[in-house]
Amino acid sequence: MPRSLLGRMLLLTLLVVLLAQGLSSLIWLSQLRASQREGLVASARSLAHSMSASVSYFRSLPLAYRPLVLDQLRSMGGTRFFVSLNDRPLDMQVLPSTPRKEAVIAAVDEVLRQRLGEMRISVEFVSPQDLRIFNSGLKLDELPRSWAHYALTLEPVEPPVLVTQIRLAEGEWLYIASLLPEPYTTLEDEGLPRQQVLFIGFTGFFLLLFIGLLVHWQSRPLKRLALAAREMSLGADVAPVVEGGGSEVEEVARAFNAMRERISRYLTERSQLFSAISHDLRTPITRLRLRVELLEDEQVQAKFGRDLDELEMLVKGALQCVKDTDIHENIEAIDLNQVLECLVEPYLASGRVTIRGHAEAAYPGKPLALRRCIGNLIDNALKYGERAHLRIIDGEDSFVLHVDDEGPGVPAQQLEQVFEPHFRLAGKQQGYGLGLGIARNIAHSHGGEVSLRNLREGGLRVTLSLPRYLD
Repeated sequence: MPRSLLGRMLLLTLLVVLLAQGLSSLIWLSQLRASQREGLVASARSLAHSMSASVSYFRSLPLAYRPLVLDQLRSMGGTRFFVSLNDRPLDMQVLPSTPRKEAVIAAVDEVLRQRLGEMRISVEFVSPQDLRIFNSGLKLDELPRSWAHYALTLEPVEPPVLVTQIRLAEGEWLYIASLLPEPYTTLEDEGLPRQQVLFIGFTGFFLLLFIGLLVHWQSRPLKRLALAAREMSLGADVAPVVEGGGSEVEEVARAFNAMRERISRYLTERSQLFSAISHDLRTPITRLRLRVELLEDEQVQAKFGRDLDELEMLVKGALQCVKDTDIHENIEAIDLNQVLECLVEPYLASGRVTIRGHAEAAYPGKPLALRRCIGNLIDNALKYGERAHLRIIDGEDSFVLHVDDEGPGVPAQQLEQVFEPHFRLAGKQQGYGLGLGIARNIAHSHGGEVSLRNLREGGLRVTLSLPRYLD
């Protein structure tokens, strides 16, 4: 199935058109064949009446005159039938039976028996190549063209020949060969006419064209909405979406604009709130630290000092987390190769950092945020794994960065816990424990992900995946 709305609509429309046109064509074709069958039977009955008149005429002639009349008919040429007199019925290879041939044979046999009475009658279809004319077994091609070719050939079609043999008397069989009139000469069931097929093709083409234009026209507001949603998810200042299109699309755009306004108001209030919290918390901590300095008992002073240091670290860590993940930047094309070169350049000389691969194209995102995200991953690898080995895999759909270290790795049950704020592994007390969490939040804001995996040969692999959105 196509992934786009336009592709799915066109495929569905094509299936509906083919189904509707197919059913209507089948019904039309069945009616056409029924009417053709009626016309075929009527033509066969008319031909049988002419045959019966010819038979009655020959029966009325004296025996001696019958060969003379046949000779005159052959010399005249252009007659509807080829007629001959034989002393026995001719044995020829009969064509395979079909519904149309059976209908013709039945109609001719019925009329002849009604008009001629009880006589031995044989009606069958024979191929022109197997047709025999006289008792001697002469073929059609062996006769003069004026005798039979005008009545029994329709070159190059070579339709089946209707052969009727009637016993007039003992040792005398009247042989009549004829072709059915147009358009029933070939007796083949016709398929859909070429005009009908062209009509179906043109109808389907123009219908798909108009449906495609309509869907493209209606989907433009959705594309604008998707672009605005992506930019807003990256923290950009997004203008209200134009409310246009169908009523449903217009309602979605109206709901998006309302959501955008509420989120913008919430972010502003949150920024003000954390600014106030930063100010309000630092003041009492500073005041408490001054009061601790006035204590005479050094042991109590040391205990209060440790508690204040821990409290200050927690406050600074929370504020840094908010600051690092709430970076208000415009989205722009970022040269990730340049960002990585700047980050790893201080460590290349010592060999602590290696890098393989390169980004194929610029990435649309927040420059400072992505720099901080990748920097946190590299710093984390150097801090806990001594060395960092970077590998870039860039494709049409995503940018992937693997950061491998040479440390002890992370216990499998704690691979997700390390992303939680202030979580540190046993024995690892450096920093605030916010680096990986901040990196993942920045990746999420770009629609990406940060994942961890212990390597089989030792060390930890941190993978940053960033999708490449197409506008």
